[in-house]
Amino acid sequence: MKYLLASPTSMGVRIVPTQRMQIQSSDLFYIKSTSAETNVLNVASSLGKNTLAITKFVENSPIAMIIRKELRSRGIDYTDVEVPQGGPWGYRHQFNIADSGFGLRASSVWNDRTGEVGRTLSVDDFNLVKIFEEDGVGILHISGLIAALSEQTGKLCEYAKKNGTKVSFDLNYRASFWEGRVEELRSTFTAIAGKADILLGNEEDFQLCLGLKGPEAGGKDLSAKIDSFKDMINLASVKFPQVQVFATTLREVCSANMNLWGAIIRMDNEWYIEEPRPIDIMDRIGGGDGFTGGLLYGIGMGYSGDICLKLGWASGVMACGSLNDYADPVSEKQLLDIYNGNARVKR
Repeated sequence: MKYLLASPTSMGVRIVPTQRMQIQSSDLFYIKSTSAETNVLNVASSLGKNTLAITKFVENSPIAMIIRKELRSRGIDYTDVEVPQGGPWGYRHQFNIADSGFGLRASSVWNDRTGEVGRTLSVDDFNLVKIFEEDGVGILHISGLIAALSEQTGKLCEYAKKNGTKVSFDLNYRASFWEGRVEELRSTFTAIAGKADILLGNEEDFQLCLGLKGPEAGGKDLSAKIDSFKDMINLASVKFPQVQVFATTLREVCSANMNLWGAIIRMDNEWYIEEPRPIDIMDRIGGGDGFTGGLLYGIGMGYSGDICLKLGWASGVMACGSLNDYADPVSEKQLLDIYNGNARVKR
């Protein structure tokens, strides 16, 4: 298959104050193209594997040009459709304005997604025969963000499954996306989960997105958290017996500069657990996407659950140690060094 990973996505730009300043206090900003889905693709593309973003661009938009140039520089292929702007009140690419926080001042995110071009994504816009039959895709990744934006994206799963592509679904619940749409979105999410081979999310995601009546989250006690997630997954595996991999991250925020970071995977009915340990934070946004990207890279490469867990955990750490919201490893060894706590200088 040509592509290890592919994902439908709605691209935008992320604007971050420099020097960890607050949004309203800064007059210098760092701008990068962004989406949760391309954050996931970035781990595999950085490690030399072909990945594909399935997306839309606003025609003649300078923001679209920024995004295209950056995707090329990150080694991510894209197949796209252009949409006329329709005037200044028409379509545009999202703006994601986020500060990194500092100490006990939490990071904060201000999303501006009015008129987002990604809401027009449709399976009819793309040559699915070329993508899935002629080129071939190992894993199709769908995030809950894009599933909530466009219900059409869920139909990609059907075409993917017909052509031997595995489906990964990160539930990624966002209350602001679900307001007034619970019945509609729960139906869409349940349908996608019913076709997924890989399902990611915490207890709240499974309860709110899929309506599962499981255990309460385990509070701050680590053993209780792990047991609670295991109970939820055991319940989810009954409703979705085709899922081969369940996964979630474990994060405890000590400050904006330091978190405890762990992960749990159930793969082929075996549990793999990384208990949370301290990591330094430059910008926490994208840590979960980094984890998913490392995990899917490992699965796509056919690695054991143990290695997949290590690659996912370390990719999340790498994303949290950068102002970019994605991980860009130079090698698997670099990720494994991060996992093993080997921070010695490389000469």
